[in-house]
Amino acid sequence: MDSAGASKPEEEVAAYQSSEANQARLQSMLAALLDDPLLADVPRKPSLADVDTLINLELGSAMRVTVLKLDNTSFDVAVLNTATLKDLKLAIRKKITEIEQGQMGHRHISWKHIWENYCLTHQSEKLIDDNSALSSYDIRNNSKVYKK
Repeated sequence: MDSAGASKPEEEVAAYQSSEANQARLQSMLAALLDDPLLADVPRKPSLADVDTLINLELGSAMRVTVLKLDNTSFDVAVLNTATLKDLKLAIRKKITEIEQGQMGHRHISWKHIWENYCLTHQSEKLIDDNSALSSYDIRNNSKVYKK
């Protein structure tokens, strides 16, 4: 075997170890950044879509919507200004799952059951059509929706 063939597996191992080290450094840096109070609205394990929505929020092309629950607690979600009711429901689902996992670990929630039995409202209007744009319900940045 020539020297080029012998070094190939060694190069792959070195590249893999380097990749693992870079991944560990990245995770450590991300954890430190997420502990910063200025980044409190960034999810613990942000997806590219989460980061993109938060950037759009800062640029004014997304909105923050406060969801008030039946127990008088509330939380905020961020969605694009062009979002539909379905997008809002998905953001609510993601936020509640994140909250629940942080408090109790994994727990199954039947979202089909929730949306069949409860409804979101804004200014006393029921939000029923999942395909309707939030703007058609006059939902803007810092609007409040109620889960009833």
